[in-house]
Amino acid sequence: MCGIVGAVAERNIVPILMEGLRRLEYRGYDSAGIAVLDDTVHLKRVRTVGKVKMLQEALDGSPTHGKIGIAHTRWATHGVPSERNAHPHVSRDGLAIVHNGIIENHEELRAELTRAGYSFSSETDTEVIAHRIHYHLGTLGDLFKAVRATVAELEGAYALAVVSERDPDRIILAREGCPVVIGLGVEENFVASDVAALLPVTRRFVFLEEGDVAEVHRSSLRILDREGNRVERPVRESELSAEAAEKGQYRHFMLKEIHEQPRSVADTLQERVANGRLLEAAFGPAAGEVFRRAEHVHIVACGTSFHAGAIARYFIEQICRLPCTAEIASEYRYRNPVVPKNSLFVTISQSGETADTLAALRLAKQAGYLSSLAICNVPESSLVRESELVMLTRAGPEIGVASTKAFTTQLAALIMLVIALAKHHGADAERERGLVQRLIEIPSIIERTLTLDPVIQALAGRFAEKRHALFLGRGALHPIAQEGALKLKEISYIHAEAYPAGELKHGPLALVDDQMPVIAVAPNNDLLEKLKSNLMEVRARGGELIVFADPDSGIEPSEGVTVITMPKHVSYVQAPLIYTVPLQLLAYHVAILKGTDVDQPRNLAKSVTVE
Repeated sequence: MCGIVGAVAERNIVPILMEGLRRLEYRGYDSAGIAVLDDTVHLKRVRTVGKVKMLQEALDGSPTHGKIGIAHTRWATHGVPSERNAHPHVSRDGLAIVHNGIIENHEELRAELTRAGYSFSSETDTEVIAHRIHYHLGTLGDLFKAVRATVAELEGAYALAVVSERDPDRIILAREGCPVVIGLGVEENFVASDVAALLPVTRRFVFLEEGDVAEVHRSSLRILDREGNRVERPVRESELSAEAAEKGQYRHFMLKEIHEQPRSVADTLQERVANGRLLEAAFGPAAGEVFRRAEHVHIVACGTSFHAGAIARYFIEQICRLPCTAEIASEYRYRNPVVPKNSLFVTISQSGETADTLAALRLAKQAGYLSSLAICNVPESSLVRESELVMLTRAGPEIGVASTKAFTTQLAALIMLVIALAKHHGADAERERGLVQRLIEIPSIIERTLTLDPVIQALAGRFAEKRHALFLGRGALHPIAQEGALKLKEISYIHAEAYPAGELKHGPLALVDDQMPVIAVAPNNDLLEKLKSNLMEVRARGGELIVFADPDSGIEPSEGVTVITMPKHVSYVQAPLIYTVPLQLLAYHVAILKGTDVDQPRNLAKSVTVE
């Protein structure tokens, strides 16, 4: 979602703020802005609609310097994308604020402030916060106290960073439901909504907890918790590198990240499988006892991560013989689930800050689950810190909004979970060795699959003028069909849907004609013959088939049937990771032909930190 960067130093911090915004572009945004206290301690604000480069051009035309400031990229929630709705927002006396999140009681507060004589220039909930802080500043006389008084009145989610001409030596931060981090330097400090923004200037970070309010000076910081007690949050050293977020030889981050998948999956397995065994302690010291007691698994996630969970459901039930439910987090939040005895609650998120998934975890903690497990790519994230068990994927920074390597590393982590559960629910050592062997073979099979790139690039031309597409799969490959459809519509804007192939005759077949390509994934598994019958139904209606098929599938190319031959001997636990790769490449190459913004598709954000 939106991105926050701030700094207080003895040097000009404008280049630091701008580089931080560039490093947060992957989150998705529609406008950008910066506010700094210049050499005369006057607030100077510049805002633009569009990309960060537009803001840079505006700054080039009106050079700005300062030693303390804040900057922001906005993804519209309240108010259309426009300069007047862009952050930072200001109140009287040179007070400026940037904000991630949504304030639910902003209309009530706006009405009170209007009666108090404040005027509004935007449609945003953020401007309400700015004026409310100024209102309290008038009676309390201290910016830190004014921010604390304001956040006590707010209902919703927020990460705030505030600067003021009246208090030019510090940035005030507050957090509730949205991440904010302090980066520690030498006689200078930084703030951001994501560590990636600050990697060029520091590797040492302090993460605010829920309800914290902090003041950040050049050489010190102070944090109060929700009750007003002074607290010390631990300093963490990030393992990420600044270079990890560069495109290198690739045209887009998405293509780079597709090709990084063999390494990302191998890194995720490293030190967690050895000598034919899974080291279940990788999930946490209590993992063995939790897995032994587990009688049911409940997986909750959003978007691509939900597709990963849906695949895991098949494996947990088939291999571990445990009942498993996979559910969309935004739905789980608003129902009253029945929790079976000894249920393990599993959340999946690339960022670890997905608002709906975090809220689901917090609700689950009150619902009587056996334990909670987070599968996540960001070790410093809220989801990781609030879960009892953790399996960190090692995808590295994923910049493209459409998830690729985060998805396949999630699947690798989930297969490890399956093996860990199976050890306690009927699998012997030989079965474990076989599953581990299939797991460690995956990176090399993905490497072979990536050699299909030129074939898929040529195939993409057949989609350039299409407006609709249908994806089919069966069993654990049905969520892969869903993921393929999601990728195509996310970045090419072609309407795409996915169905279990057996559902064709129950409605979707009515849509099939020569203008709707039908894409099928066909590994050589127990459901192959059923799938082939479904594909014949498509051909009988004149539909164009594109089939990603095992060499031994018996599916041959013919008029109206294009077959892309996949690697041989892909087992049923490997197939979801392998068959998703060509669908990622197909979406990428179709998007290139259609001229869309591959890494930052319209209306979407990488880290969805609001409901």
